[in-house]
Amino acid sequence: MIAIRASAIAVVAALLLLPLAGGALGDALPKAASPEEVGLSAERLGRITSVLKVHVDEGRLPGASALVARHGKIAYFETFGFQDRAAGVPMTKESMFRIYSMTKPITAVAALMLQEEGKLQISDPVLKFIEPFKSLKVGIEKTDPATGKIALERVDPNRPMTVQDLMRHTAGLTYGARGNAYEAVKELYREAKIGSRDDTNADLVGKLANIPLTFHPGTRWEYGVSTDVLGRVVEAVSGQTLGQFFETRIFKPLGMNDTAFHVPTDKLGRAAQPWSRPGGPEQTPRFDVAVPAKYESGGGGLVSTMSDYLRFAQMLLNGGELNGKRLLGAMTVDYMAADHLGDIPGFGRPGLGFGLAVQMRKAEGMAGLPGSAGDYGWAGAAGTLFWVDPKERLIGLYRIQVSADERVYFRDQFKTLVAQTIVKRTNGAAATH
Repeated sequence: MIAIRASAIAVVAALLLLPLAGGALGDALPKAASPEEVGLSAERLGRITSVLKVHVDEGRLPGASALVARHGKIAYFETFGFQDRAAGVPMTKESMFRIYSMTKPITAVAALMLQEEGKLQISDPVLKFIEPFKSLKVGIEKTDPATGKIALERVDPNRPMTVQDLMRHTAGLTYGARGNAYEAVKELYREAKIGSRDDTNADLVGKLANIPLTFHPGTRWEYGVSTDVLGRVVEAVSGQTLGQFFETRIFKPLGMNDTAFHVPTDKLGRAAQPWSRPGGPEQTPRFDVAVPAKYESGGGGLVSTMSDYLRFAQMLLNGGELNGKRLLGAMTVDYMAADHLGDIPGFGRPGLGFGLAVQMRKAEGMAGLPGSAGDYGWAGAAGTLFWVDPKERLIGLYRIQVSADERVYFRDQFKTLVAQTIVKRTNGAAATH
């Protein structure tokens, strides 16, 4: 009885906080009079609603939030299930989510802003800004034929890693717990506790300077802590912490008032929480959003709302500007969303390439997911997703908090569901910046 009463009190407290959210929805974008006004089908948007309701009812998702905007107007924005299923708190449009790797495009924008100001070039070697990286080596795995044990031979890199390598994941950096390749180097990552929230960004690069790269920079794509190192570059160049730069140069100009590296006490009632369904996969550990971390992870540390990230995405779709506040030039946004891999091997699905912290589509076929050539975006470890389609003038946003084993299925399904709602194509003309 005491537990039930405590849960009820938590629900009431959370709901009482909602009107105090400070207009989180605000005026991110106006609402379309109808989906048909922006070339979408209300009936087909209803399929998104039906599918997500079933997922929640069956317990596959604790809750979800989904948004589709087109031609500068919100055509669909619905929430489902629970923000915190264990406490019985319903999902709302103001719920705050761990967006994990959706932090990466924001960090890339920060670096590109500094490039536009002449303070760095993405062709610059990273060691220009991070002195400990002058001694970086590449780890070549060698198997002892007598014992079968793997040893690392440390050799000089063929060339220094560049800021561009950090932005497109060709730097030779990795994640210690991701995949099976480069296991000897990844074991060193685990031993050094790379990614610890007790480290600053300066601590992170200090540790990485003593661990060999997995390959020579520029020779292949490997997802990893590259964007976290990029965050440290932003700090070194700007003289601010990454959080300070984000707040003053990106969040305030765009009106992203609910985006930060942790959730303050007065907003904790809006924090979306993971949940493991009975009989389902064990929930992937998630960081505590209430704790201000020393580690301001440019690769995955932010918490945000749907409306805040919509502002960021619309800024990109507008060619770098939102509501009179310009962060980037239009050509810079196009450059960010272009393919930066070419023939460099290692990245994902056929038909897709990788730009500066965003996946981009090279062709409309091949990828196994519908979309336009040139659309781009990225996702987060807990199931979050965004993409921008310049040809169709469309933005898709999706928020769930699930285990790592399930996130890709739900994200791919949502992107397919959004594509089928388009019943009137644009003429494919370039965006007006």
